[in-house]
Amino acid sequence: MLSAFLDQVTDRRGGFISPQRVSAALHVPLAKIARLAKVHRNTLAQHPDSPVVQKRLGDIARIITMATELLGGEQGRAIVWFKHQPLAGFDGRTAEELVASGHSDAVLAHLDLLREGSYA
Repeated sequence: MLSAFLDQVTDRRGGFISPQRVSAALHVPLAKIARLAKVHRNTLAQHPDSPVVQKRLGDIARIITMATELLGGEQGRAIVWFKHQPLAGFDGRTAEELVASGHSDAVLAHLDLLREGSYA
């Protein structure tokens, strides 16, 4: 499942996660991807293969992949969940809002709990 989303967002020539492809997959402007990755939008354009950009885009890819698995393989539903579903225990913030504030690890931990059968 991870390989399907990664195939979709990976730049085949450079072998890195493409900010433009992530933007297209999530149906959001590139400026929003820059905010989610906590980098300047010019960094995405000039250094998309930088370790910082790749780590943060990789976190987003892992979150979307885990949510897709939990939602029965429906990537579209996972993207809607990521952008719009308030998460229990996070003051009503969405996964997208948590990622934008630097808490990708909390979203991944939340998804791990759901995968293990915890109710959230």
